[in-house]
Amino acid sequence: MTSVDVLTRKNDHLDIVLDPLRAAAPAQTGFAAYRLRHCALPQLHLDQVDLSASLLGKQLKAPLLISSMTGGAARASGINRHLAEAAEALGIALAVGSQRVALETGNDQGLTRELRRLAPSVPLLANLGAAQIVGEHGLELARRAVGMIDADALIVHLNPLQEAVQGGGDRDWRGVLESIGRVAAALPVPLVVKEVGAGISAAVAQALVEAGVAIVDVAGAGGTSWAAVEAERAQSAADRQVAMAFAGWGIPTAEAIILARQALPTTPLIASGGIRSGIDVAKALRLGADVVGQAAAVLNSATASTEAVVEHFEVVIRQLRIACFCTGSADIAALKRAPISVERTWVDLPS
Repeated sequence: MTSVDVLTRKNDHLDIVLDPLRAAAPAQTGFAAYRLRHCALPQLHLDQVDLSASLLGKQLKAPLLISSMTGGAARASGINRHLAEAAEALGIALAVGSQRVALETGNDQGLTRELRRLAPSVPLLANLGAAQIVGEHGLELARRAVGMIDADALIVHLNPLQEAVQGGGDRDWRGVLESIGRVAAALPVPLVVKEVGAGISAAVAQALVEAGVAIVDVAGAGGTSWAAVEAERAQSAADRQVAMAFAGWGIPTAEAIILARQALPTTPLIASGGIRSGIDVAKALRLGADVVGQAAAVLNSATASTEAVVEHFEVVIRQLRIACFCTGSADIAALKRAPISVERTWVDLPS
């Protein structure tokens, strides 16, 4: 696939994801099965609830990550600037979209050290696809991706389902885990691995950490369905039929968090995939996540302005603060121990 083809595909992806009816996933995140127990006597001051967290050795004002988004060159520069400015203003982390096109074409799409200037104090994460780190130039590309934005870490995203149903997608996934291990060992910054919306199982999460991955983003099902996105781009009825059969495929985000945390009790976990509100954020944290990412839900705001992104996340942060307050949780550590019900039966999940 040529760089022009990749750029066209990225533009198509952005158009489709901006229309929720075209990228809607029949899969559910699983959060609806969980209910945080209400505390009628919180004995807290709402404004003093401490939402601070940390990621990659940097402090966050809230345990949030603006997750990786995609876009064509004409729009990506503005989107990236808005996201970086908003992340710095809010004190939350930022992961950029795939840097493949920027590395292959020299069209930086706003993915330069200007992002670090705009967001000097928050974690900034670079991003490449698994297919890009396989082969003799994989480590070089990884280093370039980190260097071009002065990133604190590199995300390698796994998208086998999307590639399988995509015209011209990467079919050969042999050696990906070994390549991840090589990059993790040689890269000067930590390696993060995420899915793109089909989830990471406990076994895969464990294999990744054993290979040297520092942080896992479970990126479960229930948000954007990339199989449905590729179905929208399909060139034939048969291709569309194949892709749509997998529109609901994947491990629900809530389940992926629980299974990964059980398998990896001390590994930092990011939860993403269908996070729609601060209550979803609170549930994800209670189920085992350390930081929670959101992408598609903020994309419309990101195309508009920095102020729109800030306003979007201020709503999420207010919702999260109230969820802490109404569970009697003075901070995120307390929220992680808050009583939670599953399918209307009160249970005490491990702290």
